[in-house]
Amino acid sequence: MNMTKAKIGVVGAGAWGTALAQILSEGQDELLLWAREPEVVSQINDSHENQAFLPGHPLRKNIRATTDMGELTACEALLIVTPAQHLRASLKALPDNDAAIILCSKGIEEDSQKLMSEVINELRPDSPLAVLSGPTFAHEVAQGLPTALTLACDSRALWERLNPLISKPSFRPYFSDDIAGAEIGGAVKNVLAIGCGVVEGAGLGQNARASIISRGFAEMLRYGAARGARAETLSGLCGLGDLVLTCSSTSSRNFSLGKGLGEGKSADILLSDRTTVAEGAFTAPVLQRDAKARAIDMPIVDAVCALLAGESDSRTIVGQLMGRPLVSEHR
Repeated sequence: MNMTKAKIGVVGAGAWGTALAQILSEGQDELLLWAREPEVVSQINDSHENQAFLPGHPLRKNIRATTDMGELTACEALLIVTPAQHLRASLKALPDNDAAIILCSKGIEEDSQKLMSEVINELRPDSPLAVLSGPTFAHEVAQGLPTALTLACDSRALWERLNPLISKPSFRPYFSDDIAGAEIGGAVKNVLAIGCGVVEGAGLGQNARASIISRGFAEMLRYGAARGARAETLSGLCGLGDLVLTCSSTSSRNFSLGKGLGEGKSADILLSDRTTVAEGAFTAPVLQRDAKARAIDMPIVDAVCALLAGESDSRTIVGQLMGRPLVSEHR
């Protein structure tokens, strides 16, 4: 088998980071996977499985886990898959090299309300930047099931450099130069998936879920336009495609969180599980504040925030949404 000499590093060994390491290690001499937890590193290196975050999926033996970010120095491309609110700290710990940064984290920074790409541009302004986003469940990617997604790059030249590293027989990236659009789709859909989970948990029916998806997509388009995203990007894999997937299955951590809220469980209890991160819970209040500051109407996001804060129950919130003034669908 022909093996490429290019080196890839994945920063973050949660379910998604581990799945990316598995699919991208195909055809590599070695793929480095950085993990914060020494026990996760030991599991991956000794038993070739991430039992904590992606159990039941044997990993290729050319994946080597490490807790030492200094080992990533020689990598040509670094995929950043840490939780969004930890991105800044992770970037500061990265070695200073000329590796391309491929952003795989989805969210908005709480304190600054910056997109993740804006944080990267602030801390590593000279690093070539790409965003990898789309409808992806980690366990399916790890199994090698067919997956298509968006690879948004800051130049066509970067796409041509990264595509041979990222593209695999079952993993198909499509080019975009709309980094903001790729990011905003991934961040906003997590919040909307919580809303769809609430509909499921409260037993409000499939009509209601379809309404949340379509009206939520309208909110995504309004917010995206205000932050420089193109509508065609948000209508593609990294926007609508990701939205439909995460709003339809309990394999989505955000949908599962919403389902629990719809069943009457408290957000504090549902969020106490430290082995998974429902990014939408952290993105929702940040997104709400930024939308209000920009005078963008996002009633579904507001409703999710009220539920997460324990300010109302699901049926009251849905009643308020249904009782809003009737307006044109396309505004």
